[in-house]
Amino acid sequence: MCTSAEQAAALRALPYDHPVAQYLVEQVQQEYVQRYGGRDGAVVDPAEFLPPRGIFLVAEVAGVAAGCGAWRAHGPGTAEIKRVYVEPGFRRRGLAQLLMAELERTALEAGYRSVVLNSGGRQPEALALYAQLGYRHVSGYGIYADAPDARFLGKDLLAGARAPGQEEERRWGS
Repeated sequence: MCTSAEQAAALRALPYDHPVAQYLVEQVQQEYVQRYGGRDGAVVDPAEFLPPRGIFLVAEVAGVAAGCGAWRAHGPGTAEIKRVYVEPGFRRRGLAQLLMAELERTALEAGYRSVVLNSGGRQPEALALYAQLGYRHVSGYGIYADAPDARFLGKDLLAGARAPGQEEERRWGS
């Protein structure tokens, strides 16, 4: 059975510096301003989000940019998920789950065995989503490694991967 997000959303990879991507990144930054009082200070080089070392995805609903998410190389075998965001008018439709599933799939396909991410205590919706998806506490890193409200999470992508030759279960709608 397909979720409403799968029926209505299309995912498209764009360069990080594409105007649509930059619009969504600015929306993410404004969310941080509202929740934390300032923008994310982590340095981001748009080239880090180009395949094969990264990707920036935009979720579109009826041709409207509704959300985004990205990953970039973090270390040997590990990718870092960044900029997961859904516009307020498109929330609670499964778009974040759809984005996360595709980010994990593409990172695994690119050869990364695990992913990490940095969130914050003032993002309870995001933290609940990540817990639901199997993310667990990992050591801090980057400029927020010692920030009291920072939350660092990670996931082993191989734990949920199918064995070679194992067919994916098909879900049929009625």
